[in-house]
Amino acid sequence: MGPRLKAYLQLCRPANLPTAAADIIAGMSISGLFLGLSTFEFPLDVPYSAFLLIMASVFLYAGGVVLNDVFDIEIDKVERPERPIPSGVVPLGKASLFGFLLLVIGIGLAFLANTLSGYVAVLLALAILSYDKYAKHHSFFGPLNMGICRGLNLLMGISLFNDFENWPYVLIPIVFIFAVTMISRGEVHGKNKGNILLAGLLYVIVLIGIGALHMVYAASNLTYLVFLLLFALMVFRPLVIAYKENIPNNIKKAVKAGVLSIILLDAAIAVAYSNILVGLLILLLLPLSIFLAKQFAVT
Repeated sequence: MGPRLKAYLQLCRPANLPTAAADIIAGMSISGLFLGLSTFEFPLDVPYSAFLLIMASVFLYAGGVVLNDVFDIEIDKVERPERPIPSGVVPLGKASLFGFLLLVIGIGLAFLANTLSGYVAVLLALAILSYDKYAKHHSFFGPLNMGICRGLNLLMGISLFNDFENWPYVLIPIVFIFAVTMISRGEVHGKNKGNILLAGLLYVIVLIGIGALHMVYAASNLTYLVFLLLFALMVFRPLVIAYKENIPNNIKKAVKAGVLSIILLDAAIAVAYSNILVGLLILLLLPLSIFLAKQFAVT
């Protein structure tokens, strides 16, 4: 792989992209795509619009992280000069064009899936730009804006059948990503124990929230608890380590675990509306993310 191609891929944060797809599959499960499956029945009759929504989410996420680096160039020149744009491997103008093109493609794919999903994609793109340009510089609205982006991504999956009846699930990724973003505030300098404690509390709220929403909306069996337990183990272990030894490297590991664990979170949500095989299908995205995380930076 040539250095220029690898640099463009690095801008897209490949390890994070499967997590965007997981959001959509979870949202589509909530929308009822997999209802009626028996316990071990694999979903074979998946509409083409579902595939379009997954790809739309991936392109929107990629566009968002590319433009995040575009807007961060002055900071990265000081704190992360090795990144593709400040290092000069990818010119700023080409990176900007690349990021906006990815967003446009993502919106177009969502509209091809269905009109309502397209409108959600437009809102998501606006939320992405709001974070990249403005909100991320604010200690509260930055994490909130990032969480809203994830919430809208899940909502785009829910919109598959033009029904927002189960919209409260959107609150789960908003709270969770708010917590992960708060942790990331210490990636460079460390010393963020207060944020880590807050994140731990929010993680607990997320766990309780999923159980409560499933009781109200899903009326499912308890299979989802297996995935929820795996999620809890993945996020809390590095969080405790980062609190005990509050240094940038440990904080980065806690953030990385938080980002990748979204796949487990989505699996726990999806299983309640489908069956265990759909959860395992989502879970397969996790080793892909972990493999890509060894090749490309997550944050």
